[in-house]
Amino acid sequence: MTEKKYWTNLSVSGNEGWENIGKVDQLMMDEDWSGGRKDERLYQKVRAEKQKVIREKYDRLKPFLDERSRRLWAANEAVAFGKGGIRAVAEALEMSPQTLTEGRRELQGEVEGEEDAEALPPGRQRRPGGGRKKSAERQPGLVKAIEAIVDPATRGDPMTPLKWTSKSLIKISAELQQQGYQASTTVVRQILREDLKFSLQGLKKTKEGAKQHPDRDAQFQYLSQQCREFQRRGQPVISVDAKKKELIGDFKNGGREWQPQGKPEAVRTHDFEDKELGKGIPYGVYDTSRNEGWVSVGVDHDTAEFAVSSIRNWWTHMGKTVYPDARELLITADAGGSNGYRPKLWKRELQKLADETGLTLSICHFPPGTSKWNKIEHRMFCHITANWRGRPLSSLEVIVNLIAGTTTQIGLNIQAAPDLGAYEKGIHVSKDEMSKVQLKPAAFHGEWNYTITSQNSAAAEPDVVSLQI
Repeated sequence: MTEKKYWTNLSVSGNEGWENIGKVDQLMMDEDWSGGRKDERLYQKVRAEKQKVIREKYDRLKPFLDERSRRLWAANEAVAFGKGGIRAVAEALEMSPQTLTEGRRELQGEVEGEEDAEALPPGRQRRPGGGRKKSAERQPGLVKAIEAIVDPATRGDPMTPLKWTSKSLIKISAELQQQGYQASTTVVRQILREDLKFSLQGLKKTKEGAKQHPDRDAQFQYLSQQCREFQRRGQPVISVDAKKKELIGDFKNGGREWQPQGKPEAVRTHDFEDKELGKGIPYGVYDTSRNEGWVSVGVDHDTAEFAVSSIRNWWTHMGKTVYPDARELLITADAGGSNGYRPKLWKRELQKLADETGLTLSICHFPPGTSKWNKIEHRMFCHITANWRGRPLSSLEVIVNLIAGTTTQIGLNIQAAPDLGAYEKGIHVSKDEMSKVQLKPAAFHGEWNYTITSQNSAAAEPDVVSLQI
């Protein structure tokens, strides 16, 4: 009867109360304990207080515990609690009693050295083999079934499932269900990424046409050799091309730009040309030796006249300043378009430029179907596109300023100006005009590689021949 005085005078405030709880702990651990209704109420009160203390300790430690340490700590508290500790701690921490039982077994196995207590490998929270089996293990053939649906090698098979529809996760999962498999979209994604090493990819532009010219590589070698020779002599080398036409106005532009969250800039729903604002036509000239460029932004038509006018503007505003002693100019251009090797107007306008500047113009065209190799594409145009991403090109002034503001870490410098001139389409060049073009074809593919000299210096060039039409 000595112990019961602690039950009747129980108080959990102050050091004396905690000492009383400690003595009551001994009674709670006594397997022969049995008391009356009053004693049972006191037992439940002490049990609730101990659960509260355990919960408070757990809340403080929880941010620092992983799965295994949480399991072992809770099991240790259950052992210290005494009789009924598993259930009491499980209720306090809202854990599964089975988790605490496994934790206690793990603790006792380490302490007692039980042979069946398998030590966890470093970095693991559970022993290998636990948990639900993967869908691929429970359903043999699932991985091969998914591969048969999405494998690119089967695209030519007319019996391939989903050949004529998109291969979304939902449709792949539905097709698997028709074949008798159970696989959610999450399982399909996991198998595609981890087992089959698939990923979402767009199309890649690498094919340069069904048929390439047999001298394609030879032309590249010739062009490269010409560039190196001109640069060795200190003569300018430029790459020219027209950029994609851009709608002027509050139209959507590809890419994203930083804006206040939830407040994107509003633009028009449809991309129909504004008849008053029209389109901007950027034509670029890139100095491959100095990493500098010029862009004329036209508003009329992309013609050979406009192309040569842009080259003239580059020479006037940039070229003749940095190349005061230049006597020659090498122009590399695409095989088609306004600066292609076929248009007569291109050659006639180049003759005018040669007469005005006194320069001997050497032109090398890229082989047909290889415009992506033009240096201006990946040295200048790509950076311009990145600079105005996610911004509407609301006016011609905005286009010019964004182009001129384009820079790179390696020092790209671009100057730009609007070209408001009118360039008529469909201009006919007569035979008489072409006979005045002082054009000398190169020995290798003269249609792609040729030189145009100034008429003032034609007498000094006895090998120059006129282009025959």
